[in-house]
Amino acid sequence: MAGNTKKKTLRIQETKDRRPRAVAKFIRISPYKVRVVLDLIRNKSVDEAVAILANTSKAGAEPIRKVVESAAANAEHNLHMNRSDLKVAECFADMGPTLKRMQPVSKGRGYRILKRTSHITVVLDAVK
Repeated sequence: MAGNTKKKTLRIQETKDRRPRAVAKFIRISPYKVRVVLDLIRNKSVDEAVAILANTSKAGAEPIRKVVESAAANAEHNLHMNRSDLKVAECFADMGPTLKRMQPVSKGRGYRILKRTSHITVVLDAVK
């Protein structure tokens, strides 16, 4: 039994993605709004992506900038990569849990308000 567990652990480590990444979870903005901003920085260098996000007036630009900076710091500190050689290989926003609230309306009814959250992931890679 232990032999199979060790083989499985080795197989997982061999196929593990070793690219630097950063994830921001439970960000209180809809993933639909975040994906519009993520499309602007996909396949750009890290410095160019940060410059684009700094000059974008969308609400999702600030949390995405922080995630890109965090991924770059992870690459420098943990994997000893040079920041100028990094590009945004993958970036995506998944749906997080939704907060449900009620808005009172006429005749004693209540309409549901959905406050959506996002999980933002940025994966960097070295420029080839």
